[in-house]
Amino acid sequence: MTQRVELAAVMDRLAVDGVVTEYAVAVDDGDWEAYRRLFAPDGRADYRSAGGIEGDAVQIAGWLSQTMELFPMRQHLIVNRQVTFGLLEQDTGDTARVRADYVNPMRFSGHGDGSTEPDFVCGGRYDFGLLRTHTGWRLREVVVHEKWRRATQPRQEPAAR
Repeated sequence: MTQRVELAAVMDRLAVDGVVTEYAVAVDDGDWEAYRRLFAPDGRADYRSAGGIEGDAVQIAGWLSQTMELFPMRQHLIVNRQVTFGLLEQDTGDTARVRADYVNPMRFSGHGDGSTEPDFVCGGRYDFGLLRTHTGWRLREVVVHEKWRRATQPRQEPAAR
């Protein structure tokens, strides 16, 4: 590989990684306009393994905006990112795949105790499919594979004697 090709590959990897990070931030911040902008025109997402829906970016953003009202505190940690690029005549292509694990601590709304401790945590793996467009890398596919979840039980005070 030439230095120019190596530099292009590094730049693409950084750009793809940036899209995945922007995805997590958009969901955590409830910025559904930014979420929709991350997708290619034909982009779709599938949250069915986590009890959600499958659909295009507009449908998913609408569903997420309602669902995430239950969790005013949320933080998506997307780690162990494995990035591969599609090949086109032995050069870096215009597609990318990212497999990444996630841990997602959240807090249900309606707690007046002032605590910010999460009371719902889930984890699993994302499969992202990306496409290079004239406006940069965009999501063509997001598939959530939830592997586990834990909801903490409300703390019970000992019975008065």
